[in-house]
Amino acid sequence: MEHSHRYHAYPSDEVAAAAEHHINVHRQLYNHVRWDYTNSPEDDKPSEYQQNNKLPEWKRRWSVFSELHSKAAQATVARFHRNLSNLRKKKEKGHNVGWLKRQSPTEYRSVTYNQSGFDLDNKRGRDGYAYVRFSKIGWVKIRYHRPLPDHATIKEVTLKKERTGEWFVSFSLETDDEHVPEKPALDTLDASNSVGIDLGILNYIHTSDGKTVDWLDLEDESERLRREQRKLSRKEHRSNNYEKQRRKVAKVKRKIRRKVLDYQHKLTTWLVKTYDAVFVEDLDVAGMLQADGNARNKQDAAWGQFITLLEYKGDLYGTHVVQVEPRGTTKECASCGVETAKPIWVREHSCPACGFETDRDANAVVRRSLTGSKIACDFATAMNVLQRGFSELGLGWPESTSFERALLSRDHERRGAPFERPVETVTATDTAGFQRVSASHVVETGSPAP
Repeated sequence: MEHSHRYHAYPSDEVAAAAEHHINVHRQLYNHVRWDYTNSPEDDKPSEYQQNNKLPEWKRRWSVFSELHSKAAQATVARFHRNLSNLRKKKEKGHNVGWLKRQSPTEYRSVTYNQSGFDLDNKRGRDGYAYVRFSKIGWVKIRYHRPLPDHATIKEVTLKKERTGEWFVSFSLETDDEHVPEKPALDTLDASNSVGIDLGILNYIHTSDGKTVDWLDLEDESERLRREQRKLSRKEHRSNNYEKQRRKVAKVKRKIRRKVLDYQHKLTTWLVKTYDAVFVEDLDVAGMLQADGNARNKQDAAWGQFITLLEYKGDLYGTHVVQVEPRGTTKECASCGVETAKPIWVREHSCPACGFETDRDANAVVRRSLTGSKIACDFATAMNVLQRGFSELGLGWPESTSFERALLSRDHERRGAPFERPVETVTATDTAGFQRVSASHVVETGSPAP
């Protein structure tokens, strides 16, 4: 299994200058690889292997390329072909994609060493710090806040300068299968140790066992970002004052990004430590952002990043994470099954057929179970997403509806009232008592223990 650790770096002025120079040369190499690929005949495009073989010739022809470490240069070639492969995959999925463009100095900000050309010295310096040596650049001091696992192998190291001017070092690690937690057997999964998740905006997630977690309040940060961006628009482009203000804007964006990422890390860790299987909707996030209406809220929610983190944590902690078809989960009535179209800004579900009313996202996760010829709501554990997840794994839906729940449901039907059980909201740490989970609570409590 592959995963990564990231550390804040503090290079000296001399090393920082050398790193910036090498990153710029790697940018030129990337653009040359792109040029060589673009100008090759359509029926004879060079592969990554063929362009790696051209590196010695390019180094002889352009001396600036000879300054680069051989493995780092090969990683730059691999970077272009990886971007090319991702572009093809998007095109195959029907996305309207363009072509890889030239990289400007502001866009290309990192260099990667794979297999060789770097060393880690975690014995040097005071506690909490270590040093990484990059060939032809120098030693870089890092805040070593967590040690690398003893059983992990370093596959590659990346040195990056953010738009804020900060430096970071990332280690790409590979762990042997024997050290990776084994996922539970499929035949042990049931509704009690599995959960379905519906992603929302006002309430970030609804779970199949009746929990909701609120989304972060980013209004103050968003207002500050708008204020700093207005100041930036009044500066003369490329002036010293413009550069100072640009960094302020970048720092506000960084704060928002880190706050969202920290929140999602804690939320996904809680999910994979609590359940043996987590089922989530396979959302077309890019397509949703391109669609009309509410694009800003969708982007702030960072659903794609949340799903990526959830899959990553599932492999890390030994939990099944399965994406299911999301179509129709919020439109179908959980009580009677009638579809009711509603735009995304309408957050309440109200069925015109049976009168069932609840939160839109809560309705999305309620599973319809057949009781005789009637459709009833299994209010405790059953949800649309959870049911589809079991189908995705080739498992039958477990018979978890108790006799008491069936009686309660039938009692509501006899009285002519649609059966409705409001979603219970509890804390992400499963504390005693029922209450709504605020985003600040998740941030303050951190990752809960398993």
